Amino acid sequence: MANFRSPLTSCTSHSAIQFVQTELDNGLMVLVKETQAAPVASFWVWYRVGSRNEHLGVTGISHWVEHMLFKGTPSFPKGSAEKAIARQGGVFNGATWYDFTTFYATLPAERIELSLRIEADRMVNAEFDPAEVEAERSVILSERQGAENSPQFLLHEELMGAALRVHPYGSPTIGHMCDLETISPAQLRQYYETHYVPNNALIVVTGDIDASGMLELVEEHFGGIARGPEAPMVTAVEPPQRGERRVVVRREGFVPYLAEAFRAPGVREPDFFALAVLNAILTGASAMTFQGGGLTNKSSRLYRALVAQKLAVDVSGMLLPTIDPFVYTLSAVGRPGGSLADLEEALETELARVKTEEVLTEEVEKAIKQAQAQFAYSRESVTGQALWLGFSEIFADHTWAENYLNNLSAVTVEDVRQVAELYLDRSRQTVAWYIPASQT
Repeated sequence: MANFRSPLTSCTSHSAIQFVQTELDNGLMVLVKETQAAPVASFWVWYRVGSRNEHLGVTGISHWVEHMLFKGTPSFPKGSAEKAIARQGGVFNGATWYDFTTFYATLPAERIELSLRIEADRMVNAEFDPAEVEAERSVILSERQGAENSPQFLLHEELMGAALRVHPYGSPTIGHMCDLETISPAQLRQYYETHYVPNNALIVVTGDIDASGMLELVEEHFGGIARGPEAPMVTAVEPPQRGERRVVVRREGFVPYLAEAFRAPGVREPDFFALAVLNAILTGASAMTFQGGGLTNKSSRLYRALVAQKLAVDVSGMLLPTIDPFVYTLSAVGRPGGSLADLEEALETELARVKTEEVLTEEVEKAIKQAQAQFAYSRESVTGQALWLGFSEIFADHTWAENYLNNLSAVTVEDVRQVAELYLDRSRQTVAWYIPASQT
């Protein structure tokens, strides 16, 4: 494997799980982790491009390119890759998010090379036939229109647009309608040729594999792909918020919705882990990846204060790890005909309590256990392990996930009180109401 640089991290003990991190000469980073929990393997390609890399005029272009990479190549015509994976007993999918676009397949371990062939091929040979672009435009416009039928989507879009005025995180990953109507095939191809290149990509493989053999396969399929241009840097920095912001959406619907956004710390800051524990205290532990999921939250503070008191039918919180500082959001689904003013007042009362009254040691310990359980559950499968390796490498590095449980365990009652006081600041929050048209 002469074309590999020396592994940055490796474990060569035959009695232990072998993990290797290395980089090909074309800039492609590779993480390989052996695990014999099941006779399967999961192969992921992560591109460091998502809605964070977009600007007004081309919002939604990352998601659109992801769609086009499922349109086939000369070697794997449209639909044939999915069928080939299915015939081998595998699953095959992709996703676009704020910081990345990813494609993955999980297969019986002895058949995982098929995924390497498919991903290496479409890293270079994706087609942007104008007719297919226009067909996909209709699909994406329909997807956007369908999302607009959801009060929660409309409210979240307005919330994020108000909370983040400068940073691209403020725009939805699916893009704005005006941009989706005008993005051209040439723009899509140029974006693909700029961002979907080895030196802007990360490969992650986990499962019942031999690490050395897998590195040879990666070199065989990806080593000959030429390095691409350097992707433009994202330099936008969201300025400090100097006052409370409010938005109101009045549209069709049956129930009112309330959402609040607060500035969140970066994932490498200790405050991030304390805020994760605070979130578990307020709403129950929530998933932090794009695949979602969460545990029951009936014992959480906001459930008891809002749902159990018949002011809301559901409440949730979301703290996402991202490359740049993001927001922490709280959301509540009101009752039909219910008062959003009363719901917001009850929510603000609970947020004030967590800042001014002592958080119990038992609460913190329980919240840490919930957050740890949620994290452990999300990494239970081979696919989940690969997801977290790549996901954390995108926004920090792969050791972030490995150290997550220890960082949670180190959070104290005083840490929780301090982040509550610092981040749940009413003078720097953004509040959004969704009022059903029948209530106006």
